[in-house]
Amino acid sequence: EVQLQASGGGLVQVGGSLRLSCKTSGVTFDDHAIGWFRQAPGKEREGLAAIFKNGDKIYYKESVKGRFAISSDGAKNTVYLQMNNLKPEDTAVYYCASSARLILSSLRRPDAYDYWGQGTQVTVSS
Repeated sequence: EVQLQASGGGLVQVGGSLRLSCKTSGVTFDDHAIGWFRQAPGKEREGLAAIFKNGDKIYYKESVKGRFAISSDGAKNTVYLQMNNLKPEDTAVYYCASSARLILSSLRRPDAYDYWGQGTQVTVSS
């Protein structure tokens, strides 16, 4: 059974940092991609970053390149999203998800993913 659990969200001031964690079970990072998404109220869920092949393949949404960094720790079955220089527009519920479709160009879309974690709230205050 595949399970994902996102954690690490919270309240942070503008310019601050947070590291989100996605603890997984039932998937291996060699043949599954793990992606991070977020959804703000009234907006569509958007793909932020994805990683597979034990870190050899990584995707970033253009608008978060340089601020967000995705990484994986196979020994801990955990994928991280380090978020720096946070802005009010980063406020959203953040989700991690797993996909068996290892095509980098498709991993920005929510419909490419099979299993989802429960989400963790990130609030950036100005």
